[in-house]
Amino acid sequence: MDKDQALEEMMGKLGDFGRYQCFQFILHILAAMTAGIHMLSLVTVAAVPEHRCWINGVDTVESVAAWNSSEILAAIPITVDGQIESCYMYNELNKTAKCFKWVYDNKYKSSSRGIDWNFVCDNRWKGAITQTVFMLGVLTGAATLGGMADKFGRKIIFCWSGVLQLIFGVIAAFISEFWMFLLVQYFYALFGSAGSFITGFVLTMEMVGKSKRTVIGIVFQCAFSLGIIVVAVWGALVDNWKILQVIYGLHGLLLIPHIWLMDESPRWLWAQGRAKEAVEIVQKGLKCNRSKEILEKDRIVAKRKTEKLKDVDGPSVTTLDLFKTPNLRMKTINVCFCWFANSLVYYGLILNMSKIKGNPYLIMTFFGLVELPSYAAVSYLLDIWGRRPMISSMMLIGGVACVIAGYLQSASIASTTTIMAGKFFITGSFAIIYNYTAELFPTVVRNSVLGLGSMCARLSGALTPFISLLDSFDPQVPTVIFGVIALISGFFTTFLPETMGQPMPQSLADGEMFGKGETCFLSCYGRNKSKLYSTQDETSDAMISIEHTNEKV
Repeated sequence: MDKDQALEEMMGKLGDFGRYQCFQFILHILAAMTAGIHMLSLVTVAAVPEHRCWINGVDTVESVAAWNSSEILAAIPITVDGQIESCYMYNELNKTAKCFKWVYDNKYKSSSRGIDWNFVCDNRWKGAITQTVFMLGVLTGAATLGGMADKFGRKIIFCWSGVLQLIFGVIAAFISEFWMFLLVQYFYALFGSAGSFITGFVLTMEMVGKSKRTVIGIVFQCAFSLGIIVVAVWGALVDNWKILQVIYGLHGLLLIPHIWLMDESPRWLWAQGRAKEAVEIVQKGLKCNRSKEILEKDRIVAKRKTEKLKDVDGPSVTTLDLFKTPNLRMKTINVCFCWFANSLVYYGLILNMSKIKGNPYLIMTFFGLVELPSYAAVSYLLDIWGRRPMISSMMLIGGVACVIAGYLQSASIASTTTIMAGKFFITGSFAIIYNYTAELFPTVVRNSVLGLGSMCARLSGALTPFISLLDSFDPQVPTVIFGVIALISGFFTTFLPETMGQPMPQSLADGEMFGKGETCFLSCYGRNKSKLYSTQDETSDAMISIEHTNEKV
């Protein structure tokens, strides 16, 4: 296909990762860090420390009695684990009754929305719905902004998301009414943890060459982990939740200079028929890379215009096209479930880290740090073992770790170690799914399918807080659910094709033919993988046939 050959030839002159790509990549990964900050901000801003009932005559505004004093032990029941009840006390008749006022342990946190609005006991659902609404905002952003980025451009969606996450992030600190706070959180999440992050990742994948795609994609994920650590550091330094929220929101300022410094994706411009702009950006990149190569703009633009005339009557490409042909449809469903499972386990483990005893900021920092060796392992092994075996094995091992952790004593060393192991493997698989998705699907719908996958991930993220509430019935239930879903998805990913070393598909026809008929089981039995991938020349007639079929559909 001439237009693909011309594009790849032009991008090849730019190189896989020169000075220009490095500069653009630094701009892109700032969005990953801010997304991590916004995504985990509620863990500190709406934190709920250990708590117990307020005991009249013992607790005062000026002084709070020791938690294990004789007066407190006489007024509050003891659980089967030997801990004082957090939601019940003895009334005047010495019978167990619910409490309506609470005392919070202020050793690590004395100010939060969770404390001000009492997200405890019968009001735990308020904390859960706050996190769920945030995830629904991310889901909406993934569902809408991904498609808009494919239609209107990666850069414009990236930049507007940067501006709006700054605005809503700061406004969130000054909302005093619960339901209005949920509305602001929704839009804060929509732009703060979806728009810039997804488009930034796609821009990165479309700018660098295939030899650097793995490492760069993983480093992009590392920036998200850095955001988690930033949340922990600011949470430890700033106790006042309003100031803390403003600080988190102001990190959106990092994305404002992108309006002038960041370039649009040449691949997207090319796919839109805007070849002249694509050539100009690549020429700019060549100059930045200190290359003396001069592109033949007129010849390249003329070639693209010829192809555009052929496509002028073709239908516009939408997310629905992913479901019109069998191979693309099965890959899309499988990948979406993989996103769902990874997010469920990843955020499930993070949101349940409060059950690990100790300094919550150190624990959160460790949760962020444990991701770094996971990313390092993935970065090193992904181009050796391949995408499919890596993501499948990491999900299966992570799922087993979650199931085992559910049956270990809570807060024990064995339980904490197992949870960290699960976090290690799920972090790795979650990082791979971004690269894997970008490589599996064609340019014309790449941003849309990443948005669709992210939407599925946020759907599971929205369910995670409510699944966590099931620990009221049985502490084992949440982690076992997380583990089982990871195991199921890990098995299904073995039916996806391998993308290592393969050129990224451009059109829907390319995407349909890519990896058709390949599974892990066929490869394991020694089938020649090269036969599973048809070259563009060998399959041109078949691709044209598929495109005509899509037009009829």
